[in-house]
Amino acid sequence: MECKKEKNLERCGCTYMSCDRRGVCCECIEHHLASKQLPGCCFPPEAEKTYDRSFAAFAKAWKL
Repeated sequence: MECKKEKNLERCGCTYMSCDRRGVCCECIEHHLASKQLPGCCFPPEAEKTYDRSFAAFAKAWKL
């Protein structure tokens, strides 16, 4: 499968601009799940900016 990095970057919500995985969603998801986290695109903008990618932060951000 061809990666559509440029298209992914158009809608990527991650503010960590120096990340090598930015726009390469499959690598980003794999990286975060291996660390028991979720990628920034799963969070609303204000919560994403905290860089807390934990499942607890996700639940708090979405009030689950």
